Amino acid sequence: MPMPDPAEFKHITYAVDNGRARVTLNRPEKRNAISVQMQEELQAALWMADDDNRVHCVVLSGNGPDFSSGYDLGQYESVAPAGSEHRRGRKTFDDDAWRLEAAQRCRMAIFDMHKPVIAQVQGRCLAGGTDIALLCDMVICSEDARFGFPPARAQGSLPNQMWLYHLGPQWAKRILLTGDALGGPDAAALGLALKCVPADQLAAEVEALADRLALVDTDLLTCNKRIVNMGLELMGARTMQRLAAEMDARGHLAKSREQFRKNVMEHGLKEAIRMRDGPFGDDLVRR
Repeated sequence: MPMPDPAEFKHITYAVDNGRARVTLNRPEKRNAISVQMQEELQAALWMADDDNRVHCVVLSGNGPDFSSGYDLGQYESVAPAGSEHRRGRKTFDDDAWRLEAAQRCRMAIFDMHKPVIAQVQGRCLAGGTDIALLCDMVICSEDARFGFPPARAQGSLPNQMWLYHLGPQWAKRILLTGDALGGPDAAALGLALKCVPADQLAAEVEALADRLALVDTDLLTCNKRIVNMGLELMGARTMQRLAAEMDARGHLAKSREQFRKNVMEHGLKEAIRMRDGPFGDDLVRR
């Protein structure tokens, strides 16, 4: 399979040094909102790193104050494509599920690739940002990090679903049923993140872990990553991801999603989000 030229990436950056590939979400002007192009570039970069014998691990981060604010809602809340005689639109349930699964396959490269991926999370890690971060093998976050999926209040369910495996059923329900968020310290205490550190120590903490991984034979890193992930698969993790995408398509049929889309068209995206989230007030869960 031909490898892409990293210089051609538009929504991420890619570099290799000191035994690690650095993949950075790079739309800081949009708080690293996740577009289809970003997901495709991310998938390509991850497999490129997995194929590179110099690389022992991937450090996945976001440029700017936030890891990612979520999916690009300007894209997903636009008028559904009409399709054509030979191409799908997004008007039927199956069309929607098909497109959600296609995007999910890009993100699942994190889970499927042989080498470990460390998520370096600062600021907002919301909605689609969590779909990416929680598939990573280890998440290290700063104290100002904020994990949540506020679109669950109105727009659909989560098209990737690793919350249950990190938090257990009760805390997963507490976050997903309300769209509320966990701060970095509580995320680490509950197992959503491996560790939480002050913001000015985040990069050094991640680099220290990547340094240790660089000392280990990549074949052994592969063995140990894959045995844990196979264990997750035996607990249904892969089936859960397929189910999550299909359930999100079902969630898109909710009346509240249609109302959200109307609010976007009538009032603009920023106001529609304010109308969605305003009634919840301070949505940071405190243990």
